Amino acid sequence: MKTAPLRPGTRHGSALLQVVLFGGVAVAILTAAMSWTAHTAQLTRRNLDYQKTVYAAEAATEKVLSEIIHDYNRQGVAAVVAKLPVYRTRIPTEEENPEWAAYEFEAAPGEPGGILVEQATPWSLTNLQSQYRGLSGYAATFSIAARARDLTHTHPVAAGVQQDVQLAVIPIFQFAIFYNLDLEINPGAPMTIGGRVHGNRNIYCNPSSGVTLTFLDDVTTAGSLHLHKHPDDPLSRGNGTTVFQGRTDSGVMTLNVPIGGPGDPDAVRAIVEPPPPGELPTSESGRARFYNSADLRLILRDTGLEVRGGTLTTAASVSLPWTAVTNFVRTNVSFTDQREGKTVRAVELDVAKFSTWASSATNPVRALLGRPINSLYVADLRAAPSSVLPAVRLVNGATLPANGLTVATPNPLYVLGHYNAPAAHRGTTNTTQTKPAALIADAITILSGNWNDAHSHRSLSYRSATDTTVNAAFLAGIVPTAPGAYSGGVENFPRFLENWSGRTLTYNGSMIVLYPSRVATNRWPGTGSVYNPPRRNWHFDLNFLNPDKLPPLCPSVRAVIRGRWQTFAAN
Repeated sequence: MKTAPLRPGTRHGSALLQVVLFGGVAVAILTAAMSWTAHTAQLTRRNLDYQKTVYAAEAATEKVLSEIIHDYNRQGVAAVVAKLPVYRTRIPTEEENPEWAAYEFEAAPGEPGGILVEQATPWSLTNLQSQYRGLSGYAATFSIAARARDLTHTHPVAAGVQQDVQLAVIPIFQFAIFYNLDLEINPGAPMTIGGRVHGNRNIYCNPSSGVTLTFLDDVTTAGSLHLHKHPDDPLSRGNGTTVFQGRTDSGVMTLNVPIGGPGDPDAVRAIVEPPPPGELPTSESGRARFYNSADLRLILRDTGLEVRGGTLTTAASVSLPWTAVTNFVRTNVSFTDQREGKTVRAVELDVAKFSTWASSATNPVRALLGRPINSLYVADLRAAPSSVLPAVRLVNGATLPANGLTVATPNPLYVLGHYNAPAAHRGTTNTTQTKPAALIADAITILSGNWNDAHSHRSLSYRSATDTTVNAAFLAGIVPTAPGAYSGGVENFPRFLENWSGRTLTYNGSMIVLYPSRVATNRWPGTGSVYNPPRRNWHFDLNFLNPDKLPPLCPSVRAVIRGRWQTFAAN
């Protein structure tokens, strides 16, 4: 078979056609690519403009939220509710930043110049959200919603942001450990912490070498969580192991007691102090003071003695002679505190005898209250030389009144022997038969049932402890770590003056530090002369998670808990 060769002209025509075809395809591809690029660039610009508008809407909600937090922490929910109309006007302004001139804000479509701020749920006892899950408190949810519109475009870009925030009042004894100062926990023996732990500043964990510190539940801090000692702590203890079995959160909002200034532990101490002249008992600070809220007030002054019902109670009109309480009160008990290097002048209360008196039908305070007395404020405000330490001591406290007992004082407090400890369950975590109890003071020292005042000034060999059980929430001060001096940490928050070697302190409760000690101010002395530490059988009292079993006059902290955050269409 023969084939005819192509003529030269034919080959040239075919090549030209191919060039034209390929060129057309390339132009089409280029046109499409340019169109796609332009469309993509437009979408990207549009998306960036939208994101900027979302940020503008979020900024508007954050501006309102910051003001709500400020007002709530300092004045409470009443101030927040009263200012709802004001918050709705708090849009970002050009005076704050010229960039805001490009945006218009709406509370609702067609309602420019505002933000939507409303209470979304009523106040009720409820389970808390977010990092405070597992706790309960009185809380309400507030919603803040802002619509922002970017006016710099022919077709304005709009976006909306809504934030829900829970304002809560949390009973403080729901925490196993709560510190308003730096929280240090550096045990020299294995230690397990059950229950929630919170620090309003930093938390430092540095157990000794070979020692494990275990947190079974969530740990939160408004500062930072450090797995080393405080920078001013001079002790060298090696590096043990810290285990967190729950969640840890740093940088959370502070939880604030409604007295003094948020973030000011010295001011918070007012909670245990008598009020200054002119302060109204019904004011925010007045209501927070145990002086006003306790069922019964026992005050010793150089000018006289006062026994009366608490100012904010139904027994406020009752004023009793001092002879009414001398059956259970002694005013000049004396012993030595070797940590303070002073002679203690103690107002001593016999808790068993007080319980009988507090429940008596002939007691006029009880009659007006309509129930047994369950809270007591005691203060020794008499002048004393520098070598004398005015204080309060509780004795015979193994059995408390039927509805519990809270004792508060601005003085140091000493607890002698078993406290709120039914005989059948001493040395155990069984608190089913205990009563709601709290001890609140400048500092708290535990004296075992073997304590003898006559030996208090002698060497440690004369001050041997015996196994003791104390079941109560503790709220007190500490002497904070300073350059060259360790605070003693959580492990030494309850103070000791005896040789506890081989002996056990069983404690079920909640440990709260809100302020520096102002009366018992000597530094932690270390061990070996003032005391030797006990075996610590310490546990969080799970009763405190039941609102009906919290100690009388349990203080609360204010919490602002962020909830749902979402964007929504604003057109």
